[in-house]
Amino acid sequence: MSDKVLTCAPLIKPIEGLADAIKAALGNDVIVIKDEHFELSVGVVREKLASVMEVLRDQFAYQQLMEIAGADYPERAERFDVCYHLLSVTKNHRLRVKVRTDENEPVPTVTHLWPVAGWLEREVFDMYGVLFSGNTDLRRILTDYGFRGHPFRKDFPLTGYVELRYSEEQKRVVYEPVKLAQDFRSFDFMSPWEGAQYVLPGDEKAPAAPPPPVAAPAAPKVDTPKTTEKPAQTGAGEPASTDAAKTSKAQADDKPPVVKGDGKAGDA
Repeated sequence: MSDKVLTCAPLIKPIEGLADAIKAALGNDVIVIKDEHFELSVGVVREKLASVMEVLRDQFAYQQLMEIAGADYPERAERFDVCYHLLSVTKNHRLRVKVRTDENEPVPTVTHLWPVAGWLEREVFDMYGVLFSGNTDLRRILTDYGFRGHPFRKDFPLTGYVELRYSEEQKRVVYEPVKLAQDFRSFDFMSPWEGAQYVLPGDEKAPAAPPPPVAAPAAPKVDTPKTTEKPAQTGAGEPASTDAAKTSKAQADDKPPVVKGDGKAGDA
């Protein structure tokens, strides 16, 4: 069995001694450093996140914040992981920074370091309910108005969706729970091109297919083939032009044809 690790991301050559250098620079702010599957992940103290990110940006040249993602582990006391993906353009290297939190403890914002973090933090808040202290515009951006709950949380109830519509009776916009009930449908997962043994929905409205064409009867078998041995058997009559017949006969006998008149135009 091969020792190679399959990964969907392009492999980036690790930087020798980077983990030790980060540990030395951050000191007790680092909880754990893992170098697995050609990826370096650094777990840091939640309250020290902003200062840690500033060090990684200014001293280790991780200039860009590419993404902020959330992960939910309901069995843990601090159930959420907030993952920051950093990119160093000059080193062609990526780094992952993680912090842990729960529903109540906010994570320090990094919008003062990367303005793009404002939108990314709002996504994590909207999907997981993670709070970010210092973010002055922490609003929902993906779920609808009046949405209750957070759809990426594993304990998210299915009754969290609400429907927004205009009520003609009340003359105003109202919010109502979404009803997801539907009729029972049985799927056989058979492709229509494989020939389903039943009428597909909607096909009953199509016109009936024309009947298949009837094949012509086969010619009767004849023991003696029919041949034409005499001109009379062809059914052809006499030649329409006697001159053409004489010309054809003369050509057959290699004799010059006999033409009436002097051959000039207008001769009959």
